[in-house]
Amino acid sequence: MIWIWIALAPILGALVYGGERVLRARMQRRQGPPLLQPFYDMFKLLDKRTLIIHAPHALLAVAHFFLLWFTVAAIFWGWNLLYVIFLHLFAQMLLVLAGYSVRSAYSHLGANRELLMLVAYEPILILTAVGFYLQSGSFEISEILGQGGYLQQMPLLFAALLMIVPIKVKKSPFDVGEAHQEIVGGVEIEYSGVFYEFLYMSRFLEYLFIYSFVFMFGGSSIWLGAVLVGVVFLLVNLVDNATARVRSAHMLKIIYGAAMTLAVMNLLWMLS
Repeated sequence: MIWIWIALAPILGALVYGGERVLRARMQRRQGPPLLQPFYDMFKLLDKRTLIIHAPHALLAVAHFFLLWFTVAAIFWGWNLLYVIFLHLFAQMLLVLAGYSVRSAYSHLGANRELLMLVAYEPILILTAVGFYLQSGSFEISEILGQGGYLQQMPLLFAALLMIVPIKVKKSPFDVGEAHQEIVGGVEIEYSGVFYEFLYMSRFLEYLFIYSFVFMFGGSSIWLGAVLVGVVFLLVNLVDNATARVRSAHMLKIIYGAAMTLAVMNLLWMLS
């Protein structure tokens, strides 16, 4: 059964992404695309002409996608949460290297911002994993999901996690990685056709990755985890529709000034 979920992970992520686009359209009182629009986009990309700058640039996009897929699979298998975070970091570094491997100034700027995003959210993910360890006594996801009480014992860590979810799904106020008005997609700018499709599908897996952390706060209660994911999903899109994008420097100040403070305070409280 787990293998089926792993195989269908990109499809599941595409449905989440499609549902998000439908929700945003309703919030903005417009018709918007259908739920299956991400699949239509993927088929359309297959018909596009593929231009390759150089082989490493193309291969890094493919490697980024498959390593993200493996990261999501590790979550479904219930692996060590620290290993999952480091696998995800490795996948993101491949994307950064892809951005630096071409001469485009937009691609380089996008890679710089991807690094800033990594610096912002990775410490919060690690501190969240430490919080789960202090509460459950294990970094194993299977053990973490076998217990409960995380929301009561880690409310500030949950708040810190909420603050980095928009970074991972590239929503306002922290949509600095793409910033369409400035860098035309950032790292993705030099990709086309099937190789751009790999990056497009990677976005679906990113949704599963970050919302898996939200789900884990439900512990042994599947229903609580599902409710938390639904509430956060709605909240992130409400904030995205109601706020403007901040600069990357402001993003770092907000995350390190507020989210990091909340996370550290929660850990100190758990240790006391």
